[in-house]
Amino acid sequence: MEVLFMKKSIIYFLLVFSVTSVVAQDGLLDELNSSVSLNNSVSSTFKALKIVNLESTKLAAKKDFYFIISHRFGSLKGGAKEFFGLDQSTIRFSFFYGFTDWLTLGFSRSSFQKTYDVTAKYKLKGQQNNGFPVSIVGFNAVSVNTQQSRANVPLLEYKHRLTYLSQLLISRKFSRSLSLELAPIYFHENYVSNPLQDNNQYAIGGGGRIKISNRVTFNVDYVYHLNRAENSVFKNPLSMGFDIETGGHVFQLIFSNAQPMYDAGFITNASGDWTKGDVFFGFNLSRVF
Repeated sequence: MEVLFMKKSIIYFLLVFSVTSVVAQDGLLDELNSSVSLNNSVSSTFKALKIVNLESTKLAAKKDFYFIISHRFGSLKGGAKEFFGLDQSTIRFSFFYGFTDWLTLGFSRSSFQKTYDVTAKYKLKGQQNNGFPVSIVGFNAVSVNTQQSRANVPLLEYKHRLTYLSQLLISRKFSRSLSLELAPIYFHENYVSNPLQDNNQYAIGGGGRIKISNRVTFNVDYVYHLNRAENSVFKNPLSMGFDIETGGHVFQLIFSNAQPMYDAGFITNASGDWTKGDVFFGFNLSRVF
């Protein structure tokens, strides 16, 4: 029943998004193809708010409202028996609003660990044509794990459900076809199940996109966890996929060794292994209103 409901949900959302894109008045393609704005700042470094899993330096424009539905299915390693992962799924619903051109606030809910998170993304400096060489954006998130229970953690308190994350996103659009990003990351988990894992954790992320056509880009990102516990079973997340722009929204096809989609989750809980074909397929469907 869950699989049938999931498939019906996907079909429903695809239909809704397809219809609304026909009547969209503001062509997203105009924004994406514009390289330099009137104030000499470089735009359209990335098509979507995320490169793949890693946050990009793109923000929502002022008064733009984003609705994003994301799915990550089970591992492809399951083969035909698990319908190559389609029998299993995690889902995330996200809402983002551009309060100004430099501030985007968001709220999301993920089925993975039944996690809620609130986020803030804010532009500190923009890349300029023949001027400042990079875009610098700050990103902060607070996530709440509502799945954890006192049955598993007898001394559990509400504070133990919280994880705090901060990123500094630094990107450069080198040409119409190539954009790259570097992202130092700090996050703090109030509760860690592994006694060898520090609560304060550090990572460095990187990613980029290569334009294939006016509507399609190939994207990749990777995060190296700098102080992951030596006995951890989790891996560093490597994700790649394609952005497909369809006039009213961006459709992202994704392959990753991480099934979680919220920011701290995909960094700390990447359970797959690319070398063994243990990879999760999924998509992000973004609609702008």
